[in-house]
Amino acid sequence: MYAALFFLIYLMTLMGNLLIVTLTTTDLHLHAPVYFFLKNMSLIDISFISVTVPKSIELSKSHSISFLGCASQIFLFLFFGSTEYALLVVMSYDRYAAICHPLRYETIMNRGSCVQMVTVSWLSGFVYGSIHVAGTFSVNFCGPNIVHQFFCDIPSLLTLACPGEQILEYAFIIASFSFAFLCFLFMIVSYVHIFSAVLRIPSAQGRFKIVSTCMPHLTVMALFLFSGVVTYLGTNYKPASSLNLFMSVLYSVLPPSRNPVIYSLRNRDMKAALGKLLGGKMLLKIQKK
Repeated sequence: MYAALFFLIYLMTLMGNLLIVTLTTTDLHLHAPVYFFLKNMSLIDISFISVTVPKSIELSKSHSISFLGCASQIFLFLFFGSTEYALLVVMSYDRYAAICHPLRYETIMNRGSCVQMVTVSWLSGFVYGSIHVAGTFSVNFCGPNIVHQFFCDIPSLLTLACPGEQILEYAFIIASFSFAFLCFLFMIVSYVHIFSAVLRIPSAQGRFKIVSTCMPHLTVMALFLFSGVVTYLGTNYKPASSLNLFMSVLYSVLPPSRNPVIYSLRNRDMKAALGKLLGGKMLLKIQKK
């Protein structure tokens, strides 16, 4: 039953994110920095959900995964997940520059700067995934090699480690979450400046428009960070816990499928680009007839 549900979510996620990539690539009006970041976000979401869902559907029949496959899944999951987090930080800075420094926005967020920030985001994700895989698989595992999860993740594997073997990886987790929290504080500071600028706008409609564009980012960011903290730093890891499985779905499956709706498909420029794309295809069909 869950395999069919996951497959449906997976297809919807692929379609939504591929549509965003197509629109932001082909439409010249969507070549602004914010859409460049959204395109990268969609590419990350496609990769992120592809790491877990297809394999989990396969595991519903085979119920097994190789050691190398498990290590690869953990690395890719952390790679794309941390890259998305870094990109969310970049997007908060983009909103800060657009709202607080509108006259200097094009200078601050020029093409070169945007490419550099996205490159750093991808590189930070690669380093983060490599460190954690090295820390997790440097331990010795005791007991049955059974993971009560629909994909390989670090908390589930650490429950299989021999006593005292998890210290190095726990140190990596604490250090990485400390750094992630600092990034979160950076975003909070950015939004404090943003909302301060919003309060100075005389038009109520103008204030509402800016706040409505910022709230989805804050909501997804808070949910992404909260679910990750609960999953990785929680102490209650009982086998087959429904709460653990729910939290895993919350931060591994839902964000990639929800992001196209929250960030892009509700956007007026994105809707206009979609209308032009569909209108062009209809015109082409009429001409052929």
